[in-house]
Amino acid sequence: MNLFDLTGKVAIITGSSRGIGRAIAEAMAEQGAKVVISSRKAEACAEAADAINARHGAGTAIVVPANISSKEELQNLVDETRAQLGRIDILVCNAASNPYYGPMGGITDDQFRKILDNNVLANHWLIQMVAPEMLERKEGSIIIVSSIGGLTSSTVIGAYNISKAADFQLARNLAAEFGPAGIRVNCIAPGLVRTDFAKALWENPDTLKAVTRHTPLRRIGEPHEIAGAAVFLAAPASSFMTGQTIIVDGGSTTGAGL
Repeated sequence: MNLFDLTGKVAIITGSSRGIGRAIAEAMAEQGAKVVISSRKAEACAEAADAINARHGAGTAIVVPANISSKEELQNLVDETRAQLGRIDILVCNAASNPYYGPMGGITDDQFRKILDNNVLANHWLIQMVAPEMLERKEGSIIIVSSIGGLTSSTVIGAYNISKAADFQLARNLAAEFGPAGIRVNCIAPGLVRTDFAKALWENPDTLKAVTRHTPLRRIGEPHEIAGAAVFLAAPASSFMTGQTIIVDGGSTTGAGL
């Protein structure tokens, strides 16, 4: 038995045209899954899907664009996936927003609401859309890409951290609800990863130095280094794991000092 085999499985990955989401899609395709590439921009999704299909064969990846802030577009993502691929075995809630960088005292209500809506409520919507068929089959894996920000504090991304802490609790609650039917719900908590989304935290050399100074591996992560955790959580290897969070952060939350 290959503990990481995803042959025959269908995975939706939001925010998968680039960064961590794309790396997860590529890794799941490598293990035999059919993957749904989804983000706001259809052109970027098509480029990612074409690259996967070129490597793994036509039909391995399909494109269904969706803006996570739209419940209607998320429903279309689910409906179109079922229409084209027949089922949904794996859901990766990866897409997120962070429109504000600065102290909590300066954030507007609209910015705070957008963070909570896109990073928590949208995950809730999408999970409730895919859960019924998983519950009926008594099989499925739901993965939320959270962040170590939900475990720590920040003077510049506080609202984002609040949303990511909420994702941990969302996973725990749903693990309790869906567990009796064999559906697993887990989180991944990446540390700082070299993506466009996190550029404000790593493109400044002084900020990067401050972040990595007390990180045991003395560097930030790369998108492909998060993908393995997602494959593990989707695969038979993690069949007795639910309601948990895998931290992938180079050791930055260990509290290593001088």
